[in-house]
Parts: sequence; C-alpha cells; structure tokens
Amino acid sequence: MAEISSMHIECIIDKDDFNAAGEASSRVKKSLNMLGIPPKTIKRIAVAMYEAEINAFIHGGGGKAVADIYPDRVEVLISDEGKGIADLELAMQEGYSTAPEEVRMLGFGAGMGLPNIKRNSDELNIDSAPGKGTRVKMKFKLS
Repeated sequence: MAEISSMHIECIIDKDDFNAAGEASSRVKKSLNMLGIPPKTIKRIAVAMYEAEINAFIHGGGGKAVADIYPDRVEVLISDEGKGIADLELAMQEGYSTAPEEVRMLGFGAGMGLPNIKRNSDELNIDSAPGKGTRVKMKFKLS
C-alpha cells in the first residue's frame, strides 16, 4: 500500500445531470486503487458513497460530496439542501422508499440506499430534518 499523508476530493452533485451522479465515488475508488487499498475495502466505500450520492441527486436536488483520505481511514460527507428526511427511523428500513415513479422505472428507489450505507460504513451519522436538507457523514477504517 502506498504511503499517504492525506488526500482531499470534492465534487458537486449536479441536480440536472443524472449521468454524473456517482462521479465522486468513482474518483475516490480510483484514488484508493492507486494507493493499493484492498478491493473489499474499496467496494464498501464506493457502494456507500454511491448510495448517498444517488440519494442527494434524487431527494436533495443535488448537493456536494467531500472525501478525505487519511493513512488509517476515509471520511466522507455527502450533503444537500433538499427537503430532508421526515422520519429517519422509517427511512432506514429496507424497502422503504419515497422515490418518484420515474426514478423507480430507471431501476432506482428500491429503498436500499440508507440500509446499504449503514451496512458498508464503519461509522454513520445522518443529520436531517424536513426543509433543512441532509448531511450523511461516513467513516471507513483502512486498517
């Protein structure tokens, strides 16, 4: 594994460009690959980030993805200024979804986003309230 002090990656999640949703997780995945991080760890980080990015795109009207890579961990923040999550406990249940029908027809919105983020993160903090947007903070151990 390559020695790093730290690396900072930022991406805008453009509310108008569905094809760009997932760009941040892709950039982080490429960076972790170059650093020689084990593929299983990279997959966990990429899956959680992608789910959060897609949620910010679908429910938050776009937002921002920030990832900081340190020698022992990766910290990610996905934030949006969207409608927020009214009932976080309910939203964390597998299969629960508020995705619109047009998104479901594209194969998204199955209600696995937040559960997948939780399953793949070592630490997860979600700060959200109706009308206040959402901040999803994830931490992943590299050791």
